[in-house]
Amino acid sequence: MTDPADRDEDIIMPQSPGAMDNDEIYGEDGSIRKDYLAAIGAAIADRDTLFLREHVVRLHESELGDLLESINAAQRRALVALLGDDFDFASLTEVDEAIRLEIIEALPNAKIAEALGELDSDDAVYILEDLDEADQKEILAALPFTERVRLRRSLDYPEDTAGRRMQTEFVAVPPFWTVGQTIDYMRDEEDLPDSFSQIFVIDPTFKLVGSVDLDRILRTKRLVRIEEVMDEARYRIDAEMDQEEAAQLFEQYDLLSAAVVDENERLVGVLTIDDVVDVIHQEADEDIKRLGGVGDEELSDSILSTVRSRFSWLLLNLATAILASGVIALFDATIEQMVALAVLMPIVASMGGNAGTQTMTVTVRALATRDLDIYNAGRIIRREAAVGLINGVLFAVIIGLVAGAWFASPGLGGIIAAAMIINMLAAALAGILLPLLLDKVGADPAIASAVFVTTVTDVVGFFAFLGLAGWWLSFT
Repeated sequence: MTDPADRDEDIIMPQSPGAMDNDEIYGEDGSIRKDYLAAIGAAIADRDTLFLREHVVRLHESELGDLLESINAAQRRALVALLGDDFDFASLTEVDEAIRLEIIEALPNAKIAEALGELDSDDAVYILEDLDEADQKEILAALPFTERVRLRRSLDYPEDTAGRRMQTEFVAVPPFWTVGQTIDYMRDEEDLPDSFSQIFVIDPTFKLVGSVDLDRILRTKRLVRIEEVMDEARYRIDAEMDQEEAAQLFEQYDLLSAAVVDENERLVGVLTIDDVVDVIHQEADEDIKRLGGVGDEELSDSILSTVRSRFSWLLLNLATAILASGVIALFDATIEQMVALAVLMPIVASMGGNAGTQTMTVTVRALATRDLDIYNAGRIIRREAAVGLINGVLFAVIIGLVAGAWFASPGLGGIIAAAMIINMLAAALAGILLPLLLDKVGADPAIASAVFVTTVTDVVGFFAFLGLAGWWLSFT
């Protein structure tokens, strides 16, 4: 059995309480240090709870999340069991869904309910929303009435909305209170959020009237009424607003927090900047994955689920590849007359595909951030068409000279140069028009654009090159 003292010599731990410094658990490459993982692994194997409580409990929730993702499944389950009540359930919001479910499923629902009662409502909802409905009901039934109602209300909102992301703990006061009454209330009331930057002002029906920043409260005399110092709640967020739209409001107006209201304009929660940062990261990650056709796949997913996630996309790509091959088959006689065509035609299709992907990526991101709309679409389309045409001409000159010299045929060089211009222009237009069209009909351009743009560039590239070559050969 490993001596705990030996492990203490291997890793330097902080002298003061609180989270560890980054350089104490992370290496220069940003990953958790191997000696730290080895020490934690040895402590888990030895069931050394004293060492684990000393060196794991103090971790920040994000650091603990990284640790959970860095150890294997058996070690994760053992670590959670050994830490017991000292395990920080907030760390489960920092790990992949598969790992989160693996840990949750190994725990009794009563234990989960006890732990969720200690979390902020937004973190509790984040953990609950992935569970089966039966488990959700059992866990919610074990919570106090007030907490159960708060969590149930958030879970009733659609996924990926502000209502799902909001925190239901907030500070709200009537407009006729004085600053002194408000300060005394915050000092005496125990059921308040752990941290907040705004106080919301509501009328007797709980409708949102305005808000006051904490710094303004602290600078105002006690006898001043709240309604005299409050700001109008201009940036309220509807509970059913898409979380990405809510994040854009935060970005546009530099918000730290914003009130979330229901359909009757009643205050139901607050969205904070830390949640919005998570949304921005999640949406960007989602868009990148969808462009590659991997959906919501995560690194911790099993082989079977990963295969299932990628198969349908690859099947669609196979169908479009067959379509492109059908175009080539139309010109089989032309290719037989000049083998050089088979050597050169992938160049035309490849260059068009790459150019189309560049335009498509910029377009999809602009649509996601609302930077591209009906008012500037015409100008952007013209710009991309001009870029495609200019690049087409530049690369046509290059490939025309290369092909002409390679096969000692200036005519062939001219054919591939002309095909290059046609396909690069088609790629630019497809890269912007197809995402715009898909967005217009309500489809997600991030997940559907890539395969259609590639199909257009392949079909147009092969048809232009082989068609021009067939026409040229008919005169020689």
